[in-house]
Amino acid sequence: MSSNSTAATPCAPGETICEIRVYESEVIVVPTLLLLTFLCTLLAVCLLRFCPERRRARATAPRPAQPSQPYQRSSHRHTQRHSHRRDLQGIDAPPGLNALEHEELPMTVQQIQRNVRPTLAAVPQTATERQHAAFKQVTALPLSFSIKPDDTVSLYRARMDRRDVVLRVLKETANSSEKQHFLGFASFLSGLGPHPFLPVLMGVISAQPPLMMVVEELQHRDLLGFLWRCRQDNSGGECPCDLTEKKIFTMAGQVASALEYLHTQGCMHGNVGARSVLVGGDLTAKLWGFGPAYRRRTQAGSPGEVEDMELRKWQAPEVLARRPASQSSDVWSFGILLYEMVTLGDPPFAHLMASELLQYLQRGNTLRRPASCSNSLYSLIRSCCQWSSQQRPPTSDLIRRLQAGERSANDRTVLRVPEPLDIEKYLREAGYGEAYNYAVL
Repeated sequence: MSSNSTAATPCAPGETICEIRVYESEVIVVPTLLLLTFLCTLLAVCLLRFCPERRRARATAPRPAQPSQPYQRSSHRHTQRHSHRRDLQGIDAPPGLNALEHEELPMTVQQIQRNVRPTLAAVPQTATERQHAAFKQVTALPLSFSIKPDDTVSLYRARMDRRDVVLRVLKETANSSEKQHFLGFASFLSGLGPHPFLPVLMGVISAQPPLMMVVEELQHRDLLGFLWRCRQDNSGGECPCDLTEKKIFTMAGQVASALEYLHTQGCMHGNVGARSVLVGGDLTAKLWGFGPAYRRRTQAGSPGEVEDMELRKWQAPEVLARRPASQSSDVWSFGILLYEMVTLGDPPFAHLMASELLQYLQRGNTLRRPASCSNSLYSLIRSCCQWSSQQRPPTSDLIRRLQAGERSANDRTVLRVPEPLDIEKYLREAGYGEAYNYAVL
C-alpha cells in the first residue's frame, strides 16, 4: 500500500513547488485556454455587432446636392421616387437669367405669402441632366392685364425639351421668408396631383438661385384676355377667336371637372373667374389661380373674409357677409364665370359698386340676362347664383347639365361684341381700386 501511494503521488508531503509542477496543466493551462477562448468569442460578437452599422451609415450618408432638381408629379412622390430617380431627367436654369426689376407682367400664377416654413427636403427631387432639359429662347412674357402684380416674382416664356413652358422666377432679392413661401406654394401645387384640366407643374429648381417654378404654357394664356380678343372679329389676326355657345358649354364643363376634382381633394378654390382660367391652342380650359386656396390651407383665420376688394363681385353672398365659405361658394363664382364667358369679358354687376352688392343681393336681385345668352345657359347661371348655398347645384350636377347643354347648344353663331374694350371702364365697373375711393358724407 505504501509503494502504490508513493507512485501515484511523487511529491513528498509539504513540497508545494513539486505539486505545482505536477498539476501545472490542470491548474494553469486549461483555465488560461478557456479564458482566451471566451475573449476571442466576445471580440467576434462585437465585430459582428458594430461593423454592419458602420457600413450602413456610410451607405446612407447624404450625397452632395445636385445642380438642380425637378419637381415630380404626386403619383411618384413617395416610394416610387427613389426607384425611378435614374430614369428621370431634370432641368437647369439658363445661365445669366436675371429677374427683370419693376416690370409688370401678367399674373399667370398668383403668389401669396403664407405662414409656412417648408424646407428643401420636402420638395421631391431627382437627378439633373443639363444637355437634355436646358431652357432655350428665354424671354419675358409680354405685358397684359394684371390684377395684382407680384413684386417678388417674374414670369418668362421658354422652351424646354421642345415644349413651351412658363418660368415663374423668384427674384434674387427675395428674403428667406419669401423663399419659404415660394417653395410652400410649389409643394401645395404638387400635392394637388395631376388632372387633365389643371395646368401641369413640370418642375421646380431649388438647388441654386434663382428659385424657379416651371409650368406648361397654354397658347391663349388667361381666359379673360382671350375673351377680350374675341369681342371683335379677329379673323385676320394670329389667333382667331371664334367662340360659340357650344364652345362655352365645352370649356365650362372642363373647368367644372377641375373644380369637382379639387372638391374631392378637400380643397376649396375661392378664386374662380375668367382671370383664373388658362386657355390652350385647341381651346382647352384649365383652372388656375390657386393663391386663395393656398392661403386658406396654410393660414388660420376666417375662411369667409374677402381680403382683396377686387374679388368682391365674384364672391358668394356668405363670403361678402364674412360668414364661413364652402364648396358651394365656388359654385356661385362659377356662375359669374359663365356670365363672363357669354358676354366676352364683361364685369358682373357693372351698374353697382362692390360695396353695394351684398344689399342688392339681399333684396332678391341677381345677374341680368345678357342679350346673347340662351335660356338654357342663363338658367344655369341663375341656379349657380342662388342666395341660399343649399339651393346651388353640386359640381357633379353642374357637369351633367353642361354636358346636356353642349349637345343642344348653337355651334354656328359666333359671339361678338362690337364695342371696343375700355380698360378704365372695366376696372371701374369690376370694382378694382374701389377700396381707395372715399366719399364725403
